[in-house]
Amino acid sequence: MPRSAAPALRLGIAGLGTVGIGVVKIVQSHAALLEARTGRRIEIVAVSALDRSKNRDADLSHYAWEADPVALARRPDIDVFIEVMGGAEGPARAATLAAIAAGKDVVTANKALLAHHGQALAEAAEARGRVIRFEAAVAGGIPVIKALTEGLAGNAITRVMGVMNGTCNYILTRMDSAGLPYDVVFEEARQLGYLEADPNLDVGGIDAGHKLALLASIAFGTRVAFDAVELEGIGRISIDDIRRAGDMGYKIKLLGVAQMTGRGLEQRMTPCLVPAASPLGQLQGGTNMVVLEGDSVGQIVLRGAGAGMGPTASAVMADVADIARGTRLSTFGQPAKSLVAPIAAKASSPAPYYLRMELLDKPGALAKVATVFGEEGISISRMRQYDHPEALAPVLVVTHKTTGDAVAHAFARLPATGVVMGEPVAIRIEAV
Repeated sequence: MPRSAAPALRLGIAGLGTVGIGVVKIVQSHAALLEARTGRRIEIVAVSALDRSKNRDADLSHYAWEADPVALARRPDIDVFIEVMGGAEGPARAATLAAIAAGKDVVTANKALLAHHGQALAEAAEARGRVIRFEAAVAGGIPVIKALTEGLAGNAITRVMGVMNGTCNYILTRMDSAGLPYDVVFEEARQLGYLEADPNLDVGGIDAGHKLALLASIAFGTRVAFDAVELEGIGRISIDDIRRAGDMGYKIKLLGVAQMTGRGLEQRMTPCLVPAASPLGQLQGGTNMVVLEGDSVGQIVLRGAGAGMGPTASAVMADVADIARGTRLSTFGQPAKSLVAPIAAKASSPAPYYLRMELLDKPGALAKVATVFGEEGISISRMRQYDHPEALAPVLVVTHKTTGDAVAHAFARLPATGVVMGEPVAIRIEAV
């Protein structure tokens, strides 16, 4: 049968926010292009959202309307259920389960749903011969999941790393370029609509942590283990940290890193210093960047828009197009039942650290701090003391490679020296 004679691929879209409407617009504006590239017509049959009367800047009059996304998922006249509602529980989870039970393929942009329930959903889908595709859930328009599951299939992945939350990168780069404190830029980001309804999902690293857990599962053949991700947000990063890191040739990023070590799987989404001249160091605004490292290919750098209507809808349609072509891949790159539960490991791999502290301006203060570091096996690479008008002297230290445990032990001993005031700050320096 000629490809053009294949039956249409029929879509049901649950969620008509930014991403859902973006998908509608792509299907409507690129119908001929999609058919030429996939060999099938792709058409929307039905949609679902909370408020039917809302003006959404798109013509939805030709589509059936379902008030209940579960009812949409069960419709016999759809082949692919597109879930772009969001949320780990509630309607998103119920409708996705209903779609799988009804024999539908699923395309989702919902990183929280998969970070918390991905294993169970993948097993349910694969038991019925269905697929769950989620390119849009990680790094917006960047095709990182396709790169891992297809382009790098012949590689043992050694590390996954990246800036995966555009809001945090906007805040940090705006603080840097404008010389503004965190609180001011946070409020600016809120006014611009960059923050989630719960801002801690962004600035607390949770959103990016969901994405990292999904990528780690694909990269290392493990079950999704979001609860094992070491999370720290950007709230305690000061403008002084940004300026002083810059003086030493670094930029501060909320950086996700996943790697398999002899102790187990490290997953951390924490503020890190990266060389200012590196691709990650030069990343500005709301852009995302993911770095993949494989034993054969070396390092691959993917950069692009991490959110927004167009980029995220583009990723949704990439998955739809693969389904239209007949591409059938396991949810996390290999059969869900073959995924192993990872042994969680804290950030034990040695790295240099940036340490900031305030010392009493008195003779012997630096010597006391250096003694503590030496006794904990921490070797100092560089040290800088800043001029100050008051009794407290800001001191920065860049260490040679050490461990997070050694730094924590040293910090626990610093109050007893009687010369360190306030809470010192430690930020890992990541090699990129």
